[in-house]
Amino acid sequence: MLRHIDPILSPELLAILRQMGHGDEIAIVDANFPSVTMGKRVVRADGVTATHMAEAILKLMPLDEFETETAFSMKQVHAPEEMAPVCEEFEAIVKRYSDGRFALTPLERFAFYDRVRTCFAVVATAERRLYGNVILKKGVLRPGEG
Repeated sequence: MLRHIDPILSPELLAILRQMGHGDEIAIVDANFPSVTMGKRVVRADGVTATHMAEAILKLMPLDEFETETAFSMKQVHAPEEMAPVCEEFEAIVKRYSDGRFALTPLERFAFYDRVRTCFAVVATAERRLYGNVILKKGVLRPGEG
């Protein structure tokens, strides 16, 4: 065990987070998402919600401060102008770990799929809430941070 690292972050996922560079993206997806079909690297996080995983990752990984949009959600098909409740939670987490600098950028369903195909990795969670998917763009650690 290690201090200050959420135990839901497996050794495989910690290695992936370490390998990612500035601007690389990681998708955290729900149980219904076709993760194996779309992901280059897929890490399973059985028994874990997507929001818990997003928080665990954002405790360790900074968001990209050189971009205005660094976190992306999927728009609801039946109500594209309304944010899904799980996405409201994602947005609160993103705001908390970016000191309010960033919010979620909603993407149309197929645009979200296209973006996931380019992600460095996909974390497949057991999230059962619909639209429990988020993409996070990695930033940099400045000298003296961390």
